[in-house]
Amino acid sequence: MTSFAKALRMLCASLVSFVVLVSHAAEADSPPKGHLLIAGGAVRADNTEVWSKLVELAGGKGARIAVMPSAAGNPLRSGTNLVATLNKYGAQAFAVPVAVRFKDRDYARDAEDAAVAQSIRDAGGVYFAGGDQGLITKALVRPDGTRTAVLQAIWDVYQKGGVIGGSSAGAAIMSSTMYYEAKTVLGTLSVGVNDGRELAPGLGFVGKDLFVDQHLLARGRFARMLPAMLKKGYKQGLGIDENTAVIINGKHEVEVIGYQGALLLDLALATTNGREKDFNLSNARISYLDRGDRYNLLTRQYTPSADKAGGKLDPAKPFLNEQVYSADMLGHNTVLVMMEKLINNARDTAIGIAMAAPGDPREDLGFEFKLTRDSESVGYESATADAYTILNVRMDVRPLKITRPWYQ
Repeated sequence: MTSFAKALRMLCASLVSFVVLVSHAAEADSPPKGHLLIAGGAVRADNTEVWSKLVELAGGKGARIAVMPSAAGNPLRSGTNLVATLNKYGAQAFAVPVAVRFKDRDYARDAEDAAVAQSIRDAGGVYFAGGDQGLITKALVRPDGTRTAVLQAIWDVYQKGGVIGGSSAGAAIMSSTMYYEAKTVLGTLSVGVNDGRELAPGLGFVGKDLFVDQHLLARGRFARMLPAMLKKGYKQGLGIDENTAVIINGKHEVEVIGYQGALLLDLALATTNGREKDFNLSNARISYLDRGDRYNLLTRQYTPSADKAGGKLDPAKPFLNEQVYSADMLGHNTVLVMMEKLINNARDTAIGIAMAAPGDPREDLGFEFKLTRDSESVGYESATADAYTILNVRMDVRPLKITRPWYQ
């Protein structure tokens, strides 16, 4: 072979390598073609809408779905039950034996098993069980922070058009930051959050611009989202309630399905008072997206569910004229009940109080949550059910000094 021929061959080989590298880089930077199905926890086996949608997004009847029981206290039992549930709705599900708490197995070795990784890559979807989200990242992320073979296979499913689902802990890992060893909701407000303790890296399927949390309305967790979002610089947060799921596609379009809905927090224009040592926040925006609603996280465009089309509330014709107040702001569904009463009220403010329980480290500290309906707030009412969608209610939070005993 002449010197010219050798040089030409080397140049062609270099060009091929360059094209392959560029192709892989473009694939990594391009938005995933698949969907996320993020459930807020406690998804019942009879929630046909959520389970059927997961199977549909994975490819329909007969779709292969890999069940990841990594977070579960008993991964064998959890994986077996989830496989049975998904198969009842038409899937061909299988449990992936990668979990810290699997007896007599080496999870680090299993997470690098090429055959296991390939079985996931050949599936149309992956579903993460609930439990302890720290066990998911421990099993699937190497100590140096890189992806194991199994985690890369899960990403490949998402990139090529499959669905990644998860409930509770399986929802927490969806964002790039997740709660790890969290305090109570009020304790989180009182003491704050720190990386490596209350907060840890998630798996980042939703990208870097959205914070996700779960069990929202049932446990009053909307409040604990606020310090985490401020700490990490998130402008948007999505909190999903129990037995409910949101579907997010590559265009950042959200659809709510299941039993109830999700809270959307917007801190784009929010401010804090640095002179105040305790947690405070001004001009945050809180919205409630009900089942069937759609919302674009990029354009902030809302599309009402079919039963709310034409149901936009007229602020000049309120149904209520009453004070809206609660002494248990972090109670079950309290924030939603207050928002529903406020959006259809002649009065434009609502006050909710949160206080520590006796014996908590900061018994003297409480918080006032002030909700304000202003010109940017919009409500929609269902024509078939006692249900609302509420958009852009202003929320201000300030610390309170609580005296003990505060009642006799």
